[in-house]
Amino acid sequence: MSVSSSRKITQILGAELEKLVTLPLIWLTLIGTFILNLVLAAAFTSAGLQGAAGTQSILNIGLASMGYLQAGFIILGIVATCSEYTGGQIRTTLTTIPWRGFQLSTKHLALAIITIPVAFIIAASGVLYTFIMMRDTAVVIKIDTMIKTLVGATGYLTLTTLLSAAIGALLRRTTPALVILLGYYFIVSPLSRDFLPNYFPDTAGYYMYMPPSSNEINILTPMQGTGILMLWTLIFITVAIVFYRKRDA
Repeated sequence: MSVSSSRKITQILGAELEKLVTLPLIWLTLIGTFILNLVLAAAFTSAGLQGAAGTQSILNIGLASMGYLQAGFIILGIVATCSEYTGGQIRTTLTTIPWRGFQLSTKHLALAIITIPVAFIIAASGVLYTFIMMRDTAVVIKIDTMIKTLVGATGYLTLTTLLSAAIGALLRRTTPALVILLGYYFIVSPLSRDFLPNYFPDTAGYYMYMPPSSNEINILTPMQGTGILMLWTLIFITVAIVFYRKRDA
């Protein structure tokens, strides 16, 4: 790869990062998600302290908010790709960067760069709060187990964000994308979980961060859950790129 090509890639990635970090909705979503996670962590911790705290794990309680926390990252992914269609900004983008497939791929990469550290901080904040409040009552956890679990939670939130971004790129409209994804994650999936196999994005991704339990059968390993969710994400990104290249802005 020539130096000029490397510089061009760096410039495009920098441009996509700049667009994301200067978008107010991105920061509002992240701040709102962080606050929501702390509120939920406080609620679940309070419930744990009132119950049989001695039999509960800090990780189980600290990550109990993940089912709700993912909503913020779904919104993040959709906003990242759909925002350009508001006011016709996408035309300016494609005029500057005519390589559509490369541009959309770079946008997903930029989104991942932003999401990974934020997802880790938000997930860790809930666990840290629970640890501070329950360190004398809850079951002690090993540091390596905590790190693996937080890495899994970070991976799940990041892949969920990228999958949502791909669906946002397919639909190109914020409201329909939100209705479809939030409807699936919070209505369809919970109601049909007993009937559907464990190979859908949210159910497979659950095993990425679920602390191992001796009281229940873990159907998938963390690596299997990661592989399945990653496959779903790559499929949707690929489909989004194909449609993005073929249709008008």
